[in-house]
Amino acid sequence: MSIFFTSDLHFGHQNIIRFDNRPFTSVAEMDVEIVRRWNAKVTDEDTVYILGDISWHNPQRTAAIIKSLKGHKILIKGNHDRLNGELRACFEEVVDYKEITLDGNKHIVLCHYPIVFFNRHHYGAYMLYGHVHNSHEWQMTENYKYELEQLDIKCNMFNVGCMVWNYEPVTLDEILAKNN
Repeated sequence: MSIFFTSDLHFGHQNIIRFDNRPFTSVAEMDVEIVRRWNAKVTDEDTVYILGDISWHNPQRTAAIIKSLKGHKILIKGNHDRLNGELRACFEEVVDYKEITLDGNKHIVLCHYPIVFFNRHHYGAYMLYGHVHNSHEWQMTENYKYELEQLDIKCNMFNVGCMVWNYEPVTLDEILAKNN
């Protein structure tokens, strides 16, 4: 069983293709390809934390897409997530913020929004976030991280937006390997 992370899938969002410079010609192509990449990597036994902004489709269409995705899904709500009962039932848990521990010693803070001074950041914890896509806001977040590290304050913050990770969920090991 593996643990994966992703955010900002934005199923059904036409403008996100241009905003993120996504390599898709249509919403239909984007939706199908994100589902294909997810299901090629994730098994039914895996858990995926989705850090917000799932879809611009109506709740019924979004629920159908979420049901087609493999794995146990936990939603950390984003600013664009509007859930009805059917859609909420697609997730094992729906929260605004969550802290988990992996491998007994890796403390991870999960939130849709980047938090520069997150719980236990002085003790090697990790902050996984979305929301800022690959925009100037992400660059600002990276600048804060850099400034802290110049003060010898380790800042393990990582953007798990799907556009950063080839439109597929990623493990913490993949995140750390790319950022070392």
